[in-house]
Amino acid sequence: MKRLLLTGSNGFVGKVLLEYILTAGYQVTCVTASPVKNKPLSFNSVHLDIRNKDAVGNLIKKVKPTHLVHLAAISDVASSFSDPLLTWETNVFGTVNILEATKHHAPDCFSLFASSSEVYGSAFKSGLPLDEESKCHPLNPYAASKLAAEVAINQYLDSQSVQGVIARPFNHIGPGQSPSFVTASFAKQIAMIEANKQEPVIKVGNLEASRDFLDVHDVCLAYIKLLEENSSLRHTTYNICSGKAYKISNLLEIMLNQSSESIVVELDPLRLRPSDIPFAVGNNTRIIDDIGWHIARPIEDTLTLLLNYWRHSTNTNLHDFKS
Repeated sequence: MKRLLLTGSNGFVGKVLLEYILTAGYQVTCVTASPVKNKPLSFNSVHLDIRNKDAVGNLIKKVKPTHLVHLAAISDVASSFSDPLLTWETNVFGTVNILEATKHHAPDCFSLFASSSEVYGSAFKSGLPLDEESKCHPLNPYAASKLAAEVAINQYLDSQSVQGVIARPFNHIGPGQSPSFVTASFAKQIAMIEANKQEPVIKVGNLEASRDFLDVHDVCLAYIKLLEENSSLRHTTYNICSGKAYKISNLLEIMLNQSSESIVVELDPLRLRPSDIPFAVGNNTRIIDDIGWHIARPIEDTLTLLLNYWRHSTNTNLHDFKS
C-alpha cells in the first residue's frame, strides 16, 4: 500500500492535489494548519504545526509514509514582509523538521518539496525564460526562505540518504485561490461589480508585467507524475511552468470581455510592488524531456472557470445576506 503524507492539504493547491492523490490510489494522511471540523471518510487528517519538531517526528513515525508532498508554507509575499520571522520559521525550520523526521522514521520515503519560481528573483531581469540552472537572487522574505529551504533539502538529498525532488512551480491559478493573487482579485472584483456590490471600477496594480501562468490542475498533474516516476528522475529540481509570457493586461482584458458590465480600470498604488519584475517566465524543457509532462488546460479556460467561481461565490454570499 502506498502511504502518502500531504502537508498544506487545506490550502489552495492542497485541496486540488488531494483529489488526484486519492484517485491515484494512495492511502493519504493530511496535515492541516487548522482543525478539521468534519472528519473525512476517505483520508486521515491531522492538525499540527510543522514548526513543532516533536509533533512532526511522532506523526511520520506513526504513518511511515512511502511518499510525502510538502506544500505547507507561508506563501504570500506581503505576509512574508509583515512577519518575516514566521515565514522563515515555517518555510525553513518546518521543512528541516520534515527532513529530519523522514530520515529517521521513513528512510525509504520519496518526498516532493514545493518551492517557488520566486527564488529566481532579479535573475528574471535578463528578459529570458529561466531554467533550473539559472542563478537565484530572491527579492522578498518568502523567496529567500524558499531558497534557504532548497539548500537544506539538497544537503539531505546529497549526503543524508533522503530521497526526493524539488519542484519550482510558476504562477498557478484557478478557482479557490485567495483574491490576494492577481487573477483571483480581478475575478472577484468583476463578480462584485456584476452583483452590484462594488462600484463599476476595478482596482489594479502593474498591468504591464509579463508572467508565466498555468492552471493549478496542470501543476498538480506534474506533482503526481514526479511522484509516480521518481525512480527515473535525472534531476533534483524541476520548473513547472508554461514557458509562455502572458501580459497581465491581456489576462484582465480576457476576463472583462466575459462581462456585460461597463467597467473602469483604475491603478491602485497600494497594489504595486516596489521590486516588481517586468518579465518572469520559465523554461520547461527539463520536465518535458524527463517525464513527458505538458500543459493540458488553456489559460483562457482557466480564467473563465475562475470568473464563474467568483460569480457563484458572490451570488451565494449575497443570497445568504438577504435571507
